[in-house]
Amino acid sequence: MLSEEQKLFKRDGAVVLRGLFKDWIDVLQAGIQANEQNPGQWFRDYTPNESKGHFWADYCNWQNIPPFERFIKESPAAEIAKTLMQSAQARMFHEHVLVKGPGSSKVTPWHHDAPYYPVDAKQTLSLWVPLDPVSRASAIEFIAGSHLWGKHFKAQSFNGQYYDHEGAKEEILPDIDQHREDYNILGWDLQPGDAIAFDYLTIHGAPGNLSNEHSRRAVSFRWLGDDAVYVNRGGKTSPQYPHLAERLSTGDALPEDEFPIIA
Repeated sequence: MLSEEQKLFKRDGAVVLRGLFKDWIDVLQAGIQANEQNPGQWFRDYTPNESKGHFWADYCNWQNIPPFERFIKESPAAEIAKTLMQSAQARMFHEHVLVKGPGSSKVTPWHHDAPYYPVDAKQTLSLWVPLDPVSRASAIEFIAGSHLWGKHFKAQSFNGQYYDHEGAKEEILPDIDQHREDYNILGWDLQPGDAIAFDYLTIHGAPGNLSNEHSRRAVSFRWLGDDAVYVNRGGKTSPQYPHLAERLSTGDALPEDEFPIIA
């Protein structure tokens, strides 16, 4: 099972999975609705002054949102992550809800996730699950093979400010949009039930939601494999997890009560 997808994930750092979560869309919709009604401490409204195309995000709430917890523990997600990562186990890192309303012009800039996170691992996987149809024109895009470049690019917020990671060997990301022809850019039309699996080092970005008819709701579930440890980035991370910095040092094992092994 998933042998071809495993090869593509290893080669490209991103692979589309068709229809594997079609029975879980109602559960995830309930999770997003619960999240919107009771936002967590990291909730962000990226379009507070815009009447159209509302874009909001939140994360690290799954243990307080029963539908998300059910998906994590009962859906095939953990086994899929374990298989694609070629790991003996799959550990839950966190979930990330992203909702771009109809006609949203807010672009998700090119980046990769690893420099944002206070974890270090070679076996990593984000499972990006859309709850609405996504056209190729509105789809999240990936630079094939970028997870193998052996580089970390500076994390930056949506307002363009770079994170200050003291002593980190991080580079400024090239201007991909001005040189799209130089890259193998992957993207897919998606339906509810599909998903995209990608490595934390795979460079990705997304346009606004070009649909004027429906939102582009998605939940990304972040998984870790066998070798995951805590890392102090020398500055701000996202998620921040300030309590971890108070009790852990770089290379320490992650606490299982907060980051449990699911499969």
